[in-house]
Amino acid sequence: MSNIPTPHIAAKEGDFAKTVLMPGDPLRAKYVAETFLENPVLVNNVRGVNGFTGTYKGKRVSVMASGMGIPSIGIYSYELFKFYDVDNIIRIGTAGALTADLHIRDVVLGMGACTNSNYAEQYQLPGTFAPIASYKLLKRAVDAVEAMGNVNYKVGNLLSSDTFYSEGSFDVNWRKMGVLAVEMEAAGLYMNAARLGKHALAICTISDSVITGEATTAEERQSSFNDMVRIALETAE
Repeated sequence: MSNIPTPHIAAKEGDFAKTVLMPGDPLRAKYVAETFLENPVLVNNVRGVNGFTGTYKGKRVSVMASGMGIPSIGIYSYELFKFYDVDNIIRIGTAGALTADLHIRDVVLGMGACTNSNYAEQYQLPGTFAPIASYKLLKRAVDAVEAMGNVNYKVGNLLSSDTFYSEGSFDVNWRKMGVLAVEMEAAGLYMNAARLGKHALAICTISDSVITGEATTAEERQSSFNDMVRIALETAE
């Protein structure tokens, strides 16, 4: 019996490309498909989670939302990797800067992803797992952003937090360890990729800063962070 469609994805076999870009917001997925892809086709809309497949410079590429948080991206990325034979997932999302030298619309390539999540407990490891990006995708992304030439970016550690509204000022301690920015999904994506022998990378645009107080609107986060989309599309195989 086929494992597709899954409980969360209604697409048919072959509907997804080998590389899927994953924003958190379904409306951002729609924006990316309509703005950057040629002949995008809607392949999934279960629970309003838009998924499209089209082409970019002749390459077949898909884009589908992940929802917010590790539990959500954990489900969607697992099903794409395991059942739809996707090889590469590139998260394209927003992050909050934890350092003073990152500003609105700067880009962070997540070489690693620290987390306060308990997601790794399922693997029953006798220690602490360190979620890291695919070097293959990371190198391609660095090459792409360098070729663009006009994007302020950093490569380093992200924090994938389970809490958006936190009771403590955890950002200070993570900043002391060199963590660049906080988001909510990368660590779970990296763990799924590791477990399933696949490739993953998080490319995040700084949308606000806990240091400077800079912030963007919801509308801006949905449709104006185009540099990271272009980097991801150039990285796609």
